[in-house]
Amino acid sequence: MNDRRLRCRAPRADPRARVVCFPHAGGTAGPYAAWGAALDGRTELSAVQYPGREERIEEPPPHDLDALLSGVCRALLPLAGRPLVLFGHSLGAVVAYETARRLTRQGAPPARLVVSGRRAPCVPVTGDLHTRSDDALVAELARLGATSAELLAEPAFRTVYLPAVRADFALAETYRYAPAGPLPCPVTAVIGAADTEVDHDQASRWAAHTTGAFTLHTVPGGHFWFVPDDTGVLHLLRTVAHEASRPVPSESETPA
Repeated sequence: MNDRRLRCRAPRADPRARVVCFPHAGGTAGPYAAWGAALDGRTELSAVQYPGREERIEEPPPHDLDALLSGVCRALLPLAGRPLVLFGHSLGAVVAYETARRLTRQGAPPARLVVSGRRAPCVPVTGDLHTRSDDALVAELARLGATSAELLAEPAFRTVYLPAVRADFALAETYRYAPAGPLPCPVTAVIGAADTEVDHDQASRWAAHTTGAFTLHTVPGGHFWFVPDDTGVLHLLRTVAHEASRPVPSESETPA
């Protein structure tokens, strides 16, 4: 795989399924891509690298969701020969959902959508953090536990990092759901029991966005429930990838 929009640390020669991870606001592909080594040898994991960070640092951060989705879908369509599981956390849940909608319209629907730490698209989102000062952004990141306090205290790091964070928060806070038909694939939602950004009712409304099965898991932890212990998220990804790789029975094989 040679595409700066995707990072894959553990490519598989003949994967039965592919997992694609969409980072949170201010997130990078690296930590998510690292999960690939812990999956079984027939599941390939990639992480989306948004512009404006790491190897895409020279590109402007994303200010237009439509343009971001176009790039992501161009990168994913060549991978759609195997079942695709899309996993997104927080802002990444929105990007993954809208990617799933677009792939479905293009005739390549994912096999599963897994959304973490985000209310359903039909639940309005408010917020103005993207218009506030750098110090306000840093305080919010520290509160959520997204970035270490030591890094946030470094002026050089803030200069490089905060433009992408601000752009990502703008996407998250200005996102407006455009009603359309539900997805054909199953949807799994996950929230931390102590998450201050989304509650059970807001997450349960993801059920309206699929004609397939819907499952909601409430797990211990806050907004970043999989930090620092990724055991739970790895188990979830292994499970959904295994389910996605199962052959779909034909009508003649379906029990009456």
